[in-house]
Amino acid sequence: MNKVSIALCTYNGAIFLPEQLKSFLQQTRPPDELIVCDDRSGDATIEIIEKFAEAAPFSVALHVNDENLGSTKNFEKAIALCTGELIFLSDQDDVWLPTKLEKFTAVFEQSKNVGMVFSDAELVGETLEPLGRRLWEFSFTPEDRRQAKRGKIFEVLLKKNVVTGATMAFRASFRAMFSPIPTDIPNTIHDAWIAFVIAANAEVKLIKECSILYRQHANQQLGIDWKYKEITRRERYVKSIGFQQKEQDRLIKLAEIFKSSPQFQKKVAEIRIDELIESFIEEGNQMIRHYETRKNLPSEKLKRISPIIKELSTGRYNRFSKGFISPVKDLLESW
Repeated sequence: MNKVSIALCTYNGAIFLPEQLKSFLQQTRPPDELIVCDDRSGDATIEIIEKFAEAAPFSVALHVNDENLGSTKNFEKAIALCTGELIFLSDQDDVWLPTKLEKFTAVFEQSKNVGMVFSDAELVGETLEPLGRRLWEFSFTPEDRRQAKRGKIFEVLLKKNVVTGATMAFRASFRAMFSPIPTDIPNTIHDAWIAFVIAANAEVKLIKECSILYRQHANQQLGIDWKYKEITRRERYVKSIGFQQKEQDRLIKLAEIFKSSPQFQKKVAEIRIDELIESFIEEGNQMIRHYETRKNLPSEKLKRISPIIKELSTGRYNRFSKGFISPVKDLLESW
């Protein structure tokens, strides 16, 4: 049986941390160790972990950083300290469902070729109230999932990251391959890089069921953007354009990395990565043009007709928005 490690990173997490720690105790397959790296919290986080460690039925090791590392380097440190064959990443503000460790380890034990497993997540509010939505509805489309099941998860990840660290686990044997984790790739933190490297070298399995309650709250570093209804349409397009421009920069940076990084040479030999990147960049350019057109529509509704018709003729409403629903909204809604 594989030894299981949980790598938990904390920073001023006292409000939600106790519920996460409790969910570790409720696992039907208990972890063998919990490694906690605290990034110099100023609240009661350390005291909560120390008290938890006294009663936990598994090993708990707390490491307080000498200086603030930031989330990516803090996870890199926590991962390096794990001694298990299987490593599960954990945020401080979620809640794991009881069968998470059991279901994930079962997938790894079915095949030694599986390097990483990740799942969907149930979105909940600050007090764990159900929001009626799942993470994959926003981050992992049905077409992406079909590609992933056909063994093309690397291509999906090249286009965009669909793996959230709180829902992933991987074999420790890949640790040397993805370390050190870079911090200079746009729109890329630890989870995206780890998933990307492992997908280039091993099988990746999906669990369609939710493994965690993914808490959405005002102070989290990343999460699903629930604020779209609170901003204007033009502000929304500005935000989307900015994100997509960073995605273009991400692809350009990855193209440079592929030329010299040995961990990607196996995948480079299998697929035409340069052509894929070029196609994704062109698609991104088209998306930016689409958002620019919608952002710059005139305030007067009659004057919107001509640019909307032109944009419809490009097919971009179908590719990047909701077909005919979006141009109708563009025509009729107030700005």
